[in-house]
Amino acid sequence: MMAPIRIDHAHLSDTPAIAQMVGELLDEIMRATGNRAFHFNLDETTALLKTLLEQGKYHVLVARDEKGTEVGFATLCESFALYAEGAYGTIPELYVRPQQRSRQVGQQLIRAAKALGLARQWKRLEVTTPQLPQFDRTLAFYEREGFSVAGGRKLKMAL
Repeated sequence: MMAPIRIDHAHLSDTPAIAQMVGELLDEIMRATGNRAFHFNLDETTALLKTLLEQGKYHVLVARDEKGTEVGFATLCESFALYAEGAYGTIPELYVRPQQRSRQVGQQLIRAAKALGLARQWKRLEVTTPQLPQFDRTLAFYEREGFSVAGGRKLKMAL
């Protein structure tokens, strides 16, 4: 039996490791899609993450193995919409290092995200998957965890 994974709220001291995993996530997406869609700079990402945590605008859950090593993370932020009947949470990033994906780390991060949402009285959680069909397994994971497809596509516009 594998040792349990621990889920914690991230502290400022966690920012370098989480930023590194952000880079791993973005690299995995870009390799799978063949599209260099993201700019990533480790120092910039670390600094931005630190600022967002300090401002309380971003919630980060970090998964640690039995040695205390960071093996995954989920980020959450609060949004508001009439269609959602008020406050709701968005999961902009969720990542588990590939060698840890058979340990149900993602499921534990989703459970912790739900608990955070309930504590903040959010009406729902929303998540956007990376590009399909390259990430069909990611979509299947979220569906197994209780998310349902709401339709549409995620669009962006640079400002």
